[in-house]
Amino acid sequence: MKKIILLLMLLSIMSCKQNGAKKETNIQPKEIAKYTIEQFYKNKNVNGGAFNNDETKLLVSSNETGIYNVFEIDIKSGQKKQITFSKKESFFAIDEVPNSNSILYTADKGGDENNHIYLLTKDGSSTDLTPGDEVKANFGGWSEDKKYMFYYSNKRDKKFFDLYKMNITDWNSNMIYKNEKGMNVNAISNNENLLAISKSITTSEDKLYLFDRGTKKMKEISDTPGSYDGSGFSNDSKFFYYITDKGKEFKYLVQYEIASGKKKVIFETNWNVMYSYLSKNEKYRVIGINADGKIKLVIKDNKTWKNIDFPEIPDGSVKSVGISDSEKLMRLTVGTSKSTSNIYVYNFEDSSLKKLTNTINPELDADNLVSAEVVRYKSFDGLEIPAIYYKPLTASKDNKVPALVWVHGGPGGQSRVGYFSLIQFLVNHGYAILAVNNRGSSGYGKTFYKMDDLNHGDKDLKDCIWGKKWLQEQDYIDTDKIGIIGGSYGGYMTMAAMTFTPDEFKVGVNIFGVTNWLRTLKSIPPHWESFREALYKEIGDPFTKDSVRLYEISPLFHAKNVKNPVMVLQGANDPRVLQAESDEIVNEMRKNNIPVEYVLFPDEGHGFRKKENEIKGYGQVLLFLDKYLKEVQPVKS
Repeated sequence: MKKIILLLMLLSIMSCKQNGAKKETNIQPKEIAKYTIEQFYKNKNVNGGAFNNDETKLLVSSNETGIYNVFEIDIKSGQKKQITFSKKESFFAIDEVPNSNSILYTADKGGDENNHIYLLTKDGSSTDLTPGDEVKANFGGWSEDKKYMFYYSNKRDKKFFDLYKMNITDWNSNMIYKNEKGMNVNAISNNENLLAISKSITTSEDKLYLFDRGTKKMKEISDTPGSYDGSGFSNDSKFFYYITDKGKEFKYLVQYEIASGKKKVIFETNWNVMYSYLSKNEKYRVIGINADGKIKLVIKDNKTWKNIDFPEIPDGSVKSVGISDSEKLMRLTVGTSKSTSNIYVYNFEDSSLKKLTNTINPELDADNLVSAEVVRYKSFDGLEIPAIYYKPLTASKDNKVPALVWVHGGPGGQSRVGYFSLIQFLVNHGYAILAVNNRGSSGYGKTFYKMDDLNHGDKDLKDCIWGKKWLQEQDYIDTDKIGIIGGSYGGYMTMAAMTFTPDEFKVGVNIFGVTNWLRTLKSIPPHWESFREALYKEIGDPFTKDSVRLYEISPLFHAKNVKNPVMVLQGANDPRVLQAESDEIVNEMRKNNIPVEYVLFPDEGHGFRKKENEIKGYGQVLLFLDKYLKEVQPVKS
C-alpha cells in the first residue's frame, strides 16, 4: 500500500457510477431543511472495536465528548460505558490487556503526532509505558502466548523505529530488532524467529525481506521492482503472505512458502487488494478491496476457499473489520454516503448482524442529505479522471448553484465512498462538490498512481481545472461561481490553483495546506526518515537541483499572482505543515490587498481532533463562501 505521509483524512464519498460528461437534469429539485454546522457536528465519530478477553464487549474510541475518549460497548445489550474522561487530549483505544481488566490506549499532545502507549488499570490509574520527549511509539500486537506486547519506538534514535518486546507482568521491555537502515517491520511470525521487513525505495516501490533472528540472515522476497506490503505469517510459520503489484496494474495477494521459496497468487481481481489477514485459528481469510473508491469486503473459508456470505449494509462501505479470537464474531465498521460510520457485530454461527451504534444526529433527516455518485470526465490530454460528485437537491436549470472542486490529501490519497460532515454541510447549503481523484491518486492502478511524480502543481492541477470545466457543462451550475477547496496536499493544490492559474477559481479554501515545499521537505519529522528518500523521489529533493523546481511550484514565492479571495485554516502544532508556512503566505497576500481570512487553532496539529474547532473552522468556511462565492463580492484591483 502506498505510504501517504501528508494525508489529511478528509477523504469522503460515494455510490453509483456515472460515465461521460453531461449529467441528466430530469430529477426535479426539492425543498429541504437547512442544518447548522452545530447540528452536523452533533454526529459522533466512532472507530476501533477490539473484542475484550471474553468477547462480550468492544473497546472503541468516540468523540461524543467533544474529543476522542475510550468507551466499552456491551455486545448483548448495546449499552456503552465511558472509560476515559480526557478533556484536553484525544485518547484512542488499542486493546484490552490479555487476561486482565486493564486496557491500552494511545495519545499525543496537542496534535504533535508523538503518540505514546498508555496502560489504564481497573483502579483508574494511567501509566505511560513508552515515555520520552519527542518519542513516538506504535502498538505491534501480542505474542502468541499473550504474555508480551510488541511495539515500535524511536526512543533510541529519533529517525528509526526499533522493535521491542514488553513483558505484560512487570512492563519491562527489550529491543528485539535494531533498525539502523531505515527499514520497517511489517509482521512477526508466531514463533518469533522471522520478521517481515520492508524498505521504501519510492512511494510506489518497496523492497521486502524476511529476516531470520537466529541466523541474522536477510532474504529478499521482492525479486522484481514493484509495491510490496507484508500481510502476515501462517500460524505454523511455514508461509508468509504479502500484497504486491509486481508485473501487474493492480495489487494482489501472494502466498510464499518459506522453506522452498515458492510463490503462489491466491487472490486477485481488477482492483487493488488493500489488506488481507487470517483469523486467529486460520478459519477465515479476510480481504479488503478498493473497488472504484469503495471498500469491498471478501471473507473466504480458508480450507474450501468458498466465500462466506454475510449481510450487506445498503450503500455501505466497510472501513475496517476484526474477527474475534474464537472466530465466532466479526466486528464491522461501516459508513454510508449519508451517515457517519457505525459499528456492527456479525455472528458466524447464527448469521445475525447487530448494529451497536447510532452515530448520526437524529436532527438530520437523511432525505435532506445527498448520496454521492462516481463520475468520470476527460482531462486536458484525454486522460479519464475519476471523481466523486455531490449535487445539491435544490439544484436545477432554473435554480443554478455555485460549486467547489474538492482535492484530497496525499499526495497519493483518494476520495472514497463514505461520509464527511463538512461536505454534507456545504451541499446542504447549496454548493455542488466535485471531489477529484486527479492523476497520482491511489486506487486506480500503478500507472495512474505514478503520473504526478515530479510533476506536482502541473498536470494534476490541470485535472482539477478540467474538473471545473466538467462542472460548467452541467446546466444547473452557475458557471461563474466555482471555487476550489482541499486539505493538506489538497490545500497545496488549492493554493497552486489560486497562484498559478489565478483566473480559474473565484475563491480558494486551504485547510492545513503546504505552501513552501522547500521548508516542508527539509523539516519533515525525524521519524519519517525511513520514507524520506522515497518522498524526495516523488516530489523532489530540496538539497539538490530539484530545489529550483520546488521553488517554482511553491505558492508562497508567487503569492503576488493571487487575485481572488482565500481562506486558510492552520493548526499551530502541525508537525507536517508548519504554522510559518500559512503565516507567511497570508502576510504576502494581505500585502497585495487580497481578501484573506486566516483561522489559526492553537490546540490542533495536522487536522482536527476537537469538535469545537471543527465547528468554528468549518462554520467560518461557509460564511466565507457565502460572502465571496455565492454573492461574489468585488475584489480590489
